Amino acid sequence: MAHSVAQPSATTPAAPAAVPAKLPIGAIAPWAVFFGILMLVLLYFVGAEQGATSVVSGEGVHEWVHDARHLLGFPCH
Repeated sequence: MAHSVAQPSATTPAAPAAVPAKLPIGAIAPWAVFFGILMLVLLYFVGAEQGATSVVSGEGVHEWVHDARHLLGFPCH
């Protein structure tokens, strides 16, 4: 018993290839800088906001980020 395999005919149009959208670097750069600075500020408050480099006096920031310090491996006591 012969099985027939359907071959695409010459009249069948080929599907266009998907082309990713191009974003200009000028549209991405301000957001990358903003989030980079934000991440550095968060890293500072989680990792170093205590002792001699303290920006905020007291233990408030330390208590708010205490568990994050341990989760990320920063020693705090």
